[in-house]
Amino acid sequence: MTNTINTSPLPLLSDIVQAQSVLQNIVKKTPLEHTKSFSVMSGAQVFLKLENLQSTGSFKVRGAYNKIFNLTEKEKANGVVCASAGNHAQGVAYSATKLGVSCTVFMPIFAPPLKIIATRAYGAEVVLCGDTFNDAFDAAINYCNQNKKVFIHPFNDPLIISGAGTLGLEIFEQNREIKEVFVPIGGGGLIAGIAIALKNLNPDIRIIGVEAEGAQSMKVSLENNEISMLTSMNTIADGIAVKSPGNMNFEAVKKYVDDIVVVNDAEIARAAYLLLQRAKILAEPAGVVALAAVLYKKIKFKNHIVVPVISGGNINMSILEQILDKGVMAEGLRARIAVLIPDQAGMLRIVMSILEKMRASVHDIFHERSTTSVPVGHVLVTITFNLQDNKQLPAILSELEKHNLKYEVLK
Repeated sequence: MTNTINTSPLPLLSDIVQAQSVLQNIVKKTPLEHTKSFSVMSGAQVFLKLENLQSTGSFKVRGAYNKIFNLTEKEKANGVVCASAGNHAQGVAYSATKLGVSCTVFMPIFAPPLKIIATRAYGAEVVLCGDTFNDAFDAAINYCNQNKKVFIHPFNDPLIISGAGTLGLEIFEQNREIKEVFVPIGGGGLIAGIAIALKNLNPDIRIIGVEAEGAQSMKVSLENNEISMLTSMNTIADGIAVKSPGNMNFEAVKKYVDDIVVVNDAEIARAAYLLLQRAKILAEPAGVVALAAVLYKKIKFKNHIVVPVISGGNINMSILEQILDKGVMAEGLRARIAVLIPDQAGMLRIVMSILEKMRASVHDIFHERSTTSVPVGHVLVTITFNLQDNKQLPAILSELEKHNLKYEVLK
C-alpha cells in the first residue's frame, strides 16, 4: 500500500522558505523561458518552467535533499531507503550521496535499464524486487522496519512538499505577473508545494493541476471527497501514474488548487513532440502534461501570462522514438503506405522510382508474402518515407494509381 498516512500538518510558507535556504547551493534555479511558438498556438503568454534541466533531470531532488538534510545524525548514520522506478530514485540517490548518507533503492524488475544505471551512478544500492511498483514499495517498507532505516516517501511528507514548493518561490521571483500555473499531478507532492507557496504569496494566482486521463487519481478523489484508489492505470506518462494521492497532498489540493484538468496520451505525445521540435527541449511524457493542458486550452486563459511546469526530462528512448515517429507523421512529413505489387523483377523498382522522382527519402521498407491476405504471385510492400512537405503524398499516390498499383495509406 503506497499511500501511507502522514499525520503531520501541512507545511507553511516559512517551511518552504527554509527549504529554499537548504537547497540554495544544491539545486539549480531553473529557467523560466518565454516561448513565442506556444504563445501563438495557445493565445496566452506562455513561460516554461524548465525543471527538466534540474540536477538528476527532474524536480524530485528538491524534496529528497530537503528531507534527508533534516534527518537526525542517527537517522543519517542508519541510511535511507526509497521505492521508485524513476525520478524519485535518482533524486534520493543524488541527495544521499551529497550528504554522505547510504541509500538503498527498491525498484520493480521491469524498471528501465537506463534508470537503474543512472540511480547506481548517483551512488545508491539498487534492489530489483517484484513485478509491480507496489511490490517494490512493500519490500522497501519491510527492509526499513527490519534495518531501522528511514523511508523517503516520494510525495506524502511535509519536508518533501516543502522542497518541491521552492519551485513555486522561484516562479514568483522570476515573474510576478503570472495568472495561472499548470502543474503535473501524480501523488501530489509537487502541486501541494507550489500551491502552498504561490497562494500565500499571491492568492490571485490560479493553480491548475493536470493529470493523465489514464491515471486521474486526484480528480477522482476530489469528486468522491475522499482519497480513492484507482483499480487500473494506463498512460504513457508513467512518472505520474499513481493509484492514489497522499493524504497531505489531497488536503493541500482541496485547500489551495483552483481546478484539475485531464489530458490524454495523444495530447501528451503531441506536446512532447512540439516541445522538442519547436523549442529544442527534451522532456518525458509526465513532464509535459502541463504544456499539453495549455496547448489544448483545457481552461480559459486568453492573453494571460501562464506557466506550465516542465517537471522532468528522463524519457525512455523507446517512447521517444514513438513520439517522434507519430509527430512527423501528424505533420505530414512522414508517410507509411502498403503497396500490393506482382512478385516480379522490376516491380519494386517502379515504386522506388516514383518516390525518388517525388524527392521522398525511404525511412524503412518491409516485404510480406506469407500471410493469407497477400494473393499468390504478389508481395505486400510496406514503405515508410520522409517528405519535404505535406503536398507530396497526394502526388505520390496519384503516380501509383497511374501504374495501376493498389495501395493503402497506413496511420
